[in-house]
Amino acid sequence: MTTTYHSPTPLSPRTPVITGLGTINPLGVDVASTWEALEAGTCAVRTLNDPRLEEFGVPVHIGAPLPVDIDQFLSPKERKRLDRATQCALIAAREAWAQAGLISSSRMDQADSAGSDDNAAAGSAESGSDAAAVVPSRRVAVSFSPGMGMVNTVVATANSLRERGARRVLPTAVPALMPNAAAATISIEIGAQAGAHAPASACASGAEAITHAADLIALGRADVVLAGGCDATLEPMPLAAFAAMRALSTRNDSPQTSSRPFATDRDGFVMGEGAGAVVVEAYEHAVARGAAILGVLAGYGMSSDAMDVARPDPSGESQEWALSQALEQAVSAGFLRDSSQVAHVNAHATSTPAGDAVEAAMLTRCLPNAVISATKSQTGHLLGGAGALEAVLTLCALQHSCTLPTLLPGDIDPVITKSGAVISEKMSPVPSNAAHASTSFGFGGHNVALIFTPAPQD
Repeated sequence: MTTTYHSPTPLSPRTPVITGLGTINPLGVDVASTWEALEAGTCAVRTLNDPRLEEFGVPVHIGAPLPVDIDQFLSPKERKRLDRATQCALIAAREAWAQAGLISSSRMDQADSAGSDDNAAAGSAESGSDAAAVVPSRRVAVSFSPGMGMVNTVVATANSLRERGARRVLPTAVPALMPNAAAATISIEIGAQAGAHAPASACASGAEAITHAADLIALGRADVVLAGGCDATLEPMPLAAFAAMRALSTRNDSPQTSSRPFATDRDGFVMGEGAGAVVVEAYEHAVARGAAILGVLAGYGMSSDAMDVARPDPSGESQEWALSQALEQAVSAGFLRDSSQVAHVNAHATSTPAGDAVEAAMLTRCLPNAVISATKSQTGHLLGGAGALEAVLTLCALQHSCTLPTLLPGDIDPVITKSGAVISEKMSPVPSNAAHASTSFGFGGHNVALIFTPAPQD
């Protein structure tokens, strides 16, 4: 079947486009190293070197931690005062902001007044462009969310209180553990005064933050929004809690094959950590400053199952509704003629027995020509950071005109095969003007779908 892909020109002035990408995750410390690891078929899952897991009797000893000590990317104050999840968010945000080549007017004012002082925000922006574009601070917003929250700080503060008393609880604890800490920290970093939002929806948080950014652009409340998600929960407490739900893989003896989306013998997800970030910008604003447009957020949709706090609706109807909204928006705007023009989808696909089968059937119904990828087979599950990281990877696939890979250490579930789903085992070429999608689902029944198309050629 031959399909003609197209993207209209010119775009609407308030169309949300992507001008910057950033990440730190179990595969890499930035977008480039992450892509290299994906191409190499690297799996980031390994045995966790934490004696407390054995001490506390936690049944899961595997996870996908960051590949490096992130202290090297942070100032002493950031290492001391920020939760690990916020640290990941800040690192990813800086990369995205630098690639976009932006600086807010308030950061420019501070840089001018500081003279030669080290100003991280100004430095980050200027590193992405020889002449960083200055945007009024009141036209810059942040939409950045964790899924679980700042778990490391909560645990550390509770331990300090129990072991050493109230006098030893740090005065920085509340700013570090509040759920909006990442959004607040990034807004201060880049001087964003149009709002700092933290829409929390469990494992769909990062993707929902991107949809909120697009809404801010469409409503004219901001011209630029730095959006994404983060989490860092490789602590015994959350591992024990997820294990008690039987949500995690217990393949402690085989870490590299434990995250196995769509496999017949999948037994749960593998927890990872990190963050993903994108700069969402109004098309007219990006064009006016001569920005490189990495992709167009052509459509997005959200829904909720309203059924169970943990199990997905087995019919997949609510997931389908979210994706249908995204498709309808993309079609009505002229980016797609119909759903058959989506060539590739990066699925949520966590490796849970119920979730993968429901999603595969839904994607086959909605996207008949799309090849399905599951990058959690390599990265593990970043919880609140998953949707944002997978949006970044989907945009990279769009840039490289290919599908993303899925590590398949076992046979594909016959139920999934019978649904008609085609799973991408390796990077394969797709038309350069094809559309790509990403889906994210979270505990509580949160469903988010994103559709990206290439930037117009002129």
